[in-house]
Amino acid sequence: MLKLDGCVIENGGFALQADFTVEAGASVAIVGPSGAGKSTLLEAIAGFRGLKQGQILWRGQRISGLAPGKRPLAMLFQDGNLFPHLTVEQNVALGLRPNGRLSAEEKSQVKTALARVALPGFERRKPAELSGGQQSRVALARVLVQRRDMLLLDEPFAALGPALKAEMLDLVAGLLAETGTTLLMVSHDPQDARRIADQTVLVADGRAHSPASTTQLFDNPPPSLRAYLG
Repeated sequence: MLKLDGCVIENGGFALQADFTVEAGASVAIVGPSGAGKSTLLEAIAGFRGLKQGQILWRGQRISGLAPGKRPLAMLFQDGNLFPHLTVEQNVALGLRPNGRLSAEEKSQVKTALARVALPGFERRKPAELSGGQQSRVALARVLVQRRDMLLLDEPFAALGPALKAEMLDLVAGLLAETGTTLLMVSHDPQDARRIADQTVLVADGRAHSPASTTQLFDNPPPSLRAYLG
């Protein structure tokens, strides 16, 4: 279980309060108005932003004092962060070792991850030789090889067209079902949340609210969410 215990997260002059739990294996969307603090919340969980007060725990163990790389999670950003001078195989390998020097077993893990995202045989290609959807799959493969308990998505598929984005979300959902990984996903699109997340955290008015049923939240949105949805 992920627990944000009395957390206050600051970003410049803005402060976000968060006090809620997420069950292990849950798929949770994070939604709310622009500038409400959705990415700030994700950055704090990932360790890229400190806490003014409170603590973050995973399965009862405090992780808020750990460096990002020591936390039991992997994060996929909006741009995918692929290195253009590296091959697909080398980009994925960075998920295992920063220097890219892999053992035979680790190379096999990279190959397996690429097969799971439907990119077998793409190992030697560079990002510029790939479509936008294929680049997203490579970034996802790099996350998969890390084999972490939690996956954080900060709108990594926002630049894709509707059909391709839906395809990527379905791929993520399938992989999560296989591994039991806990998902936290920032999204501006209610349809993304409905597609992949059973629960949704609303971030609005300086607070990250406790997870609620995605269907119930969007069918009967509170005033702050209704104003955002229009």
